[in-house]
Amino acid sequence: MTNTMNAGQPLGSVIEGSLTGGLEVRLHPDISVEDMRVGKFLVVQGVRSCFFCMLTDVSLGAANARIIASPPGWEDTFLREVLAGSGTYGMINLSPMLMFTQEYNESFSSTNGKSLNPFIPSANSLASFKPQTSTTMELLPVKTIPSHFSQVYEASEEDFRKVFGWEDDPHRKNFSIGKPLDMDVPICIDLNRFVERSNGVFGKSGTGKSFLTRLLLAGVIRKGAAVNLIFDIHSEYGWEAVAESKEVNTVKGLKQLFPGQVEVYTLDPESTKRRGVRDAQEVYLSYEQIEVEDIKLCARELGLSDAALDNTNILCNELGKSWITQLFNMTGEDIKIFCDDKPGHPGSISSLQRKLLRLDRLKYMRAVSPLNYINKILQSLEAGKNVVVEFGSQSNMLSYMLVTNMITRRIHEHYVKRADRFLQSKNPLDRPTPLMITIEEAHRFLDPAVVQSTIFGTIARELRKYFVTLLVVDQRPSGIDNEVMSQIGTRITALLNDEKDIDAIFTGVSGAGALRSVLAKLDSKQQALILGHAVPMPVVVRTRPYDSAFYREIGDQVWEEKSDAEVFAAAELAKADLGF
Repeated sequence: MTNTMNAGQPLGSVIEGSLTGGLEVRLHPDISVEDMRVGKFLVVQGVRSCFFCMLTDVSLGAANARIIASPPGWEDTFLREVLAGSGTYGMINLSPMLMFTQEYNESFSSTNGKSLNPFIPSANSLASFKPQTSTTMELLPVKTIPSHFSQVYEASEEDFRKVFGWEDDPHRKNFSIGKPLDMDVPICIDLNRFVERSNGVFGKSGTGKSFLTRLLLAGVIRKGAAVNLIFDIHSEYGWEAVAESKEVNTVKGLKQLFPGQVEVYTLDPESTKRRGVRDAQEVYLSYEQIEVEDIKLCARELGLSDAALDNTNILCNELGKSWITQLFNMTGEDIKIFCDDKPGHPGSISSLQRKLLRLDRLKYMRAVSPLNYINKILQSLEAGKNVVVEFGSQSNMLSYMLVTNMITRRIHEHYVKRADRFLQSKNPLDRPTPLMITIEEAHRFLDPAVVQSTIFGTIARELRKYFVTLLVVDQRPSGIDNEVMSQIGTRITALLNDEKDIDAIFTGVSGAGALRSVLAKLDSKQQALILGHAVPMPVVVRTRPYDSAFYREIGDQVWEEKSDAEVFAAAELAKADLGF
């Protein structure tokens, strides 16, 4: 543990601060302010406790205003060196995140064991410090602050391991998500805690959200923390995708890394076959499986008015499950006769008919499906298989919202029944395997206007009551309902520029003011701020590369890199499938 026994050089002294505003630290003369980076992990050694802190701001100070009024010239290096550290100095602001109270032997409670200065532990008292192991050390929330002139140290590798654990811990399902900005030590998230609540991956376009999501999913599958249902709108997770790195052309999908644990279902079999995906299973849906809730979620994509939506309830109540098929077959006269007997409006129903005919152009829709494909997906999940649903050329937002809602609602219903059965029987064999559902463009499903009536809002608010959680991936967190954002357990956030999006990330987070500056200063690539349920304290990491080294670390050995020509051909094929 880093403490005053630390042989490392102290960086500075605490000169003022508060529990809510953080600690002001004056850097020692031989420490360059240019070596301090926002997001850095530092340790403050108090008299009785260690405080684990994040660096949230860097500033310059001067002992005398006359120095600022009449600064030395740049060529006057001698005067600048004289002033450095005394007349001028660097300041950093620290936000304490965790604390650990040291224990001392009773034998040093006597006068002989005490330091003459109550603010500086004596050498004898330091020798009596009893280091604790990771299994016995208890990290506590910060409820006080260190005293004046407490020394600040660089965090050591041991400090990181004490706080964030290590990946091969036999007692926890830890997974390395990256490394600190200035050290080569893994930062782990606790996957058991990660899957206990719904989570989010956020960041503006181009910051690597998909790679970060793929990394997390690979970790969850590798450690067996949960079974996954992934709605893959851009066909990036199941099979190989184009890499962002210049060193490699493509990266492996989850099916290639875990061939026996991942199954791919596709709404566009032709596109999936052209991409070389092996053993993909087709998915077809029927109009009878569409419910009014599904239509309401897609109202904006279909261009439906409130009056048309009101008439969907009337049609469903009067015609039953086949209401869409019967509506398609109605003539204008049929609609008029229907409205003469029922409380429907002919104009609104005719408009509804025209706009719902867009569904007839979707490749995967059938009047009657020969097989219940949703049950097939459910059976795969029940067998412990992770399922990726690919959309291929059907990757428009209408298809994505319709299919995702239809499948999720039925699977959630099944999990509710299973959870109730487990609570009744108390039999461990009846306990459902935790299910994590990954959705992209999450603000479409969790918008304040629709969230109260969608299955995704229900799942987010239920936490893990029925063993189902969400992994939401989005570049516009401000579009997600505030109540849902407050229930997001762990937030992994790459760079965001929009103030509304940054505000949304910190919904329900204490001490958000200090963390805002950290988030705003992230690099645009391969950096993320992680905070929430799965980590003991907020931390900024260089995210782990998703590359051949990662494949080997999780047990995969076979990887054939494609040539540039093959990658270009695959990219052109994907564009054609998407209609570009």
